[in-house]
Amino acid sequence: MLAEGSPRKVADPFDYGGGHVIANLAADPGLIYDMDISDHIMFLCAMGYNNSAISFVASEKISCPKEPPSIPNLNLPSIVLPELKTSVTITIKVTNVGEVHSVYQAMVLSPTGVKVVVELAVLYFNNATKVLPFKVTFTVVHQM
Repeated sequence: MLAEGSPRKVADPFDYGGGHVIANLAADPGLIYDMDISDHIMFLCAMGYNNSAISFVASEKISCPKEPPSIPNLNLPSIVLPELKTSVTITIKVTNVGEVHSVYQAMVLSPTGVKVVVELAVLYFNNATKVLPFKVTFTVVHQM
């Protein structure tokens, strides 16, 4: 991923940004990434923490899987793609906690050098549909 500006350079943590939080809107988010303690434990396993460190935090004995989970496959509100080299598709699942009849549309500002496509770019929620998955595909279109 390349940083905006001149001269062009490989993006670093100072270029990625952390987003903006509007605290009053956070109290009524509309959509959530429904997670439980096992999702958080898998995140720590994916980050490389050992069983004893995770067990200490969780206050119970934890054993990470032998093959650690892939960070992009965790259902998190942020997307982390270490070493994007070609194309990666991830599936995200969101739960509507807002108005019963709600519509959400994806708006993407792709980073320089990466094409981002959202499949199911408009999410429609109603009485019967409270949880929906969507896919996001990231494709490298320019390499340094």
